[in-house]
Amino acid sequence: MLEKLKKLNEFPIYSCDEKEFKKYGQVITGYDFEELKEYAEKHTPIPETGNIYVASDAEMEKLAVYEDVKNNIYGGMDTEFGYCNGNNSLLNGLEYHKGSEINVAITDLVLLLAHVNDIENGKIDSSKVVGFYIPKGKVIEVYQTTMHFSPCKLADTGFKCIVILPRYTNTDIDLKNKKIIFEEDKYLFKRNKWLLVHNDKQDFISKGAYEGIIGKNLKVNY
Repeated sequence: MLEKLKKLNEFPIYSCDEKEFKKYGQVITGYDFEELKEYAEKHTPIPETGNIYVASDAEMEKLAVYEDVKNNIYGGMDTEFGYCNGNNSLLNGLEYHKGSEINVAITDLVLLLAHVNDIENGKIDSSKVVGFYIPKGKVIEVYQTTMHFSPCKLADTGFKCIVILPRYTNTDIDLKNKKIIFEEDKYLFKRNKWLLVHNDKQDFISKGAYEGIIGKNLKVNY
């Protein structure tokens, strides 16, 4: 699959197991995610069009691995287990959080990543973005300095991905009363979510998202 992706796409794509990933995150091993994976396969839907994102799934958070992740990976911080499933193939946006994100690939998928240091004068060029192939079953940590957004599908049936974050991340805030003190404040879109979007994402821009990606809106071909 990786070699096929490299041939079909004009931008760099690597495996999360290659050294290039170390700048952006790490592969997580040792934890027993099997019960969580089985739950996601059986009980989280893929919509017919678009994506669905659930920040916190109460049933996932009852599973045994929740306490291990909360207490070890997040050092005791309150943590949410949710999921992002869908049909996306485009870059569209790049977000980051103040705290790492754990992704569990329930299907094969590609993540499009960049580094916050690539933002210059409030903009980031899509030429800075690198793709990473995350095979089904792999668990990765995406560092807080890594910009990311929706996974991209590698099958016509769509993708499934478990998303683990500090509690309340990606929940709604009042953007109308947002106070701009520092330039980064312009990117704040939801709780613990700083987001730059491409001009193609007018639906997000109309809701207050910051237009900050220049260059081509990359598409993952498979």
